Amino acid sequence: MKIPLVDLSIQHREIEAEVREGFDRLMETGEFVLGPAVADFERQYAAYCGVDHCIGVANGTDALELGLRALGVGPEAEVILPANTFVASALAVVRAGARPVLVDCAESGTGMDFAGVAERVGARTRALMVVDLFGELAELEEFESFAADSDVVVIEDAAQAQGARRKGRSAGGFGEVAGTSFYPGKNLGAYGDAGAVTTRSDEIADRVRRLRNYGSEVKYEHPEQGFNSRLDALQAVVLTAKLRRLSAWNSERRMAAGLYDEMLAPLEGVALPPGHRGEAHVWHIYAVRVADRDRVLAALHAAGIGAGIHYPNPIHRLGAFRFLGHGPGDFPRAEKAADEMISLPIFPGIRPEQQERVVAVLAAAVTN
Repeated sequence: MKIPLVDLSIQHREIEAEVREGFDRLMETGEFVLGPAVADFERQYAAYCGVDHCIGVANGTDALELGLRALGVGPEAEVILPANTFVASALAVVRAGARPVLVDCAESGTGMDFAGVAERVGARTRALMVVDLFGELAELEEFESFAADSDVVVIEDAAQAQGARRKGRSAGGFGEVAGTSFYPGKNLGAYGDAGAVTTRSDEIADRVRRLRNYGSEVKYEHPEQGFNSRLDALQAVVLTAKLRRLSAWNSERRMAAGLYDEMLAPLEGVALPPGHRGEAHVWHIYAVRVADRDRVLAALHAAGIGAGIHYPNPIHRLGAFRFLGHGPGDFPRAEKAADEMISLPIFPGIRPEQQERVVAVLAAAVTN
């Protein structure tokens, strides 16, 4: 039994007819760039996140960069962010002209260490980038309160947590601005690259709309330099169809995570994912920790199980960020997590017998 890390074909079969109808409408109208399909999705996703504005862009990295630029974060500024995140978080900071300042993860989990943030705030700190890692909402209220007292802004990297909710608020609805990715494997995924910026601020939304469209909201008028980073109308059709099903699909992910929790809890040598359960987590990734990770991962792959690693290297161990001047041991908890984590298959539609097979192979690998 081969089991993929993610099986997108299940989702596609469910929305195929609706997507084809939407594509046919676009072929008739020819409104492929921005237009009604994009505007309709933007309205629906803003409402889903509980914010006033959603601005569709080309990808999640652009969403974070344009969000930072709209906040006025640029050269000479520093942005604090976790050492254990996908490279796009840090790249967005550099592309905006600012300098990443890394913080280790908390002792209790994979989220950014609050005490470490307080230690790293300096005279040039302009923003905190808080990442909803693996589908779990970060402790954003705590960071928002700290940022307000420290005269810095919060940008939420919500790329892995579409639909996660806590205390009446949704991923994409925290901080001054949030950026998200709709890469195909995300909980809300397009059929290619896509992303969005969400915010409650009219001013920030207007700035991002200009920045994504060559610095203009009126054709051939360009009051500032911008980018070509617009959400494709074809992708908006896909995302609108999937958004209607996102809450149900996230419920399936929670059920699958709960079954993994139940089956793995008695197994010695496997540490379950720390952190929240319930609506605050939408299980984009289910990552366990084991000793001798590479051997265990090889055993899973040999058995046809598409396990993965998220992420094998913290930001400071990547060559692209050597200029930050960090070395081994600077972020020990992030390094330990990177060396021990294995992501198990999880997706809407995964069957219990598939999960049982994953656990059986994992147990044999750990025991042996």
